[in-house]
Amino acid sequence: MKNYFVYILASKKNGTLYIGVTNDLVRRTFEHREGIIEGFTKKYNVKMLVYYELHLDIISAIQREKQMKKWYRKWKIELIEKENPEWKNLYPILVS
Repeated sequence: MKNYFVYILASKKNGTLYIGVTNDLVRRTFEHREGIIEGFTKKYNVKMLVYYELHLDIISAIQREKQMKKWYRKWKIELIEKENPEWKNLYPILVS
């Protein structure tokens, strides 16, 4: 059984936010950090993993991603700060 993740990246605390979904959070975050994939995160320097949540199936993960993308920015910030009040980059924790 695979795990799926909905995640939020930020350019800095209260900076530009990006929401995505993946089945390999370490690989996907690395791709964003290194600018391997052309697109929004590379263009706006969005590299810091500040939030993620686990889903057991792709359908629920995609539904959650779509839901969060429709949220007001304030709601996204509140979600991040509830779980990660200091806006720490969570990527080093994943790879350690």
